[in-house]
Amino acid sequence: MTGDIEHGAIYPSLKGRSVFITGGGSGIGESLVEHFCAQGSRVAFIDLAEDASRRLVARIAAKGDPAPHFMAGDLRDIERLRATIAEAAERHGPIKVLCNNAGNDDRHKSEDVTVEYWDDRMAVNVRHQFFAAQAVRPQMKETGGGSIINFGSITWLVGDGDCPGYVTAKAAITGMTRALAREFGPDRIRVNCMLPGWVMTERQMRLWLNPEGERQIAERQCLPDRLYPPDIARMALFLAADDSRMCSSQNFIVDGGWV
Repeated sequence: MTGDIEHGAIYPSLKGRSVFITGGGSGIGESLVEHFCAQGSRVAFIDLAEDASRRLVARIAAKGDPAPHFMAGDLRDIERLRATIAEAAERHGPIKVLCNNAGNDDRHKSEDVTVEYWDDRMAVNVRHQFFAAQAVRPQMKETGGGSIINFGSITWLVGDGDCPGYVTAKAAITGMTRALAREFGPDRIRVNCMLPGWVMTERQMRLWLNPEGERQIAERQCLPDRLYPPDIARMALFLAADDSRMCSSQNFIVDGGWV
């Protein structure tokens, strides 16, 4: 059961709130965009996939929800990231919610990793999260606070052995979250980390969900149901809303009871 937006919780504090999402064109990010727009938030997102992102904007607009603002960009380009954050704030007002969602879990073996590939894994999975937080902080401080939601993964908790660069980056995000929560806290900026389990995005199902993967889910998860992007988006809504006003510097695991 994937769940749907219409039957989820409504958070009045999110209506009209300026939200910025990285990697919003597909997968978990796509669901984040849809869910925040359904709350009446003013959403802007950045993604490399232009066609998919424009289809998402059109689909949301056709439903009658506030259409998100899409900006194309590669998050390895920090100046482009900064420019899109500035554009989003100009269009929707100071950013109050940052969802640092974008990442890439391509599989790789340690013996095949070059210095260049390692640096690229860090740039794709963790570096942009820090600089996005750095960029939104002045806006949040000026408006009395905000919520930064960094996206980690349970992979570092379980020690997945098929993507060491990705696992390292995701572990680093937890440390970064705690450091920024302490530094930004006096300005009432909350910083938390989401740790999803194995989420059934189109990419995951196409590339890696095979009979062996199905057996692993059955053996490892406490709950028998599959984990889908809306399950992650609904937790993000809570962390973005005023309902979680005293939640900061924490990991929020949504994995069906895997770890």
